[in-house]
Amino acid sequence: MRFGAHVSVAGGLAAAVDYAVSVGCECMQVFAKSPRQWNARALDPEAVAAFRDRCSASGMGPVFTHTAYLINLGSDDDGLWERSWRALADELSRGEALGAAGVVTHVGTRYKSAPERTAGRIARGIDLAWTASGAVKTRLLLENTAAAGTTFGDGPDELGAVLERLDAAHGHTGVCLDTCHAHAAGWDLAQPHTWDELLGAFGVCCGMPIELIHANDCAFGPGKHKDRHAWIGDGTIGVDGFRRMVSEARLSRVPVITEMPGEAPMKDAENINRLKRLRDGVAVS
Repeated sequence: MRFGAHVSVAGGLAAAVDYAVSVGCECMQVFAKSPRQWNARALDPEAVAAFRDRCSASGMGPVFTHTAYLINLGSDDDGLWERSWRALADELSRGEALGAAGVVTHVGTRYKSAPERTAGRIARGIDLAWTASGAVKTRLLLENTAAAGTTFGDGPDELGAVLERLDAAHGHTGVCLDTCHAHAAGWDLAQPHTWDELLGAFGVCCGMPIELIHANDCAFGPGKHKDRHAWIGDGTIGVDGFRRMVSEARLSRVPVITEMPGEAPMKDAENINRLKRLRDGVAVS
């Protein structure tokens, strides 16, 4: 199990790798464009080459990207839906250029006028995006939600419903499990039995396709549907919940990314260190 963080690219792609190394990352996640804009300039080829060279030289990897928050593949607004799948195609292309192992995305909201069509609507958008992207090696990872409001994809059942409806993107798509979201959605990861139950459910519904974990503690209790990240061990999942995560054999080869509030570099260095201590069997206070 390798640990890393979502890091800023404000200083440039290559500098992001240097920062990741400095805080102890073994893997990393970045935005390949602004997460709050539909469009962005094409990636600079020299910057891309420098990023890939720096990752290779430092042994950094795997690398992941996260899509813009605007994407809504479940929308019943045809214009927004098309804009969303085209934006996803662009994100996949960018991830491929950067050598990313996976592109993480939220799938969006329920299809308002006919909720039963949501999984099919999302799957169709993913298929169109995959075909348009030209991606070959980069995988698409669907992230679970905290089950707040009308969001879709709160766990194994809903994500599995999308995966089983894929056509062009079938075999290229998996899951990113966010621990804060799962806990907020009602999977109480502070309890000894919950990791086994959650992974069992993913096995039944999705063939257990978890390819990345976002390891974030949760500031609110289980089932509260509040997506508020807390530092490892400081929230309601707690140290023991993450100790069980790093001890779970089914997750031993799954990379782990933290997405923490707070000031850099402390927020990243400290949380990565806490996870490494759990991996190494060292007490975390």
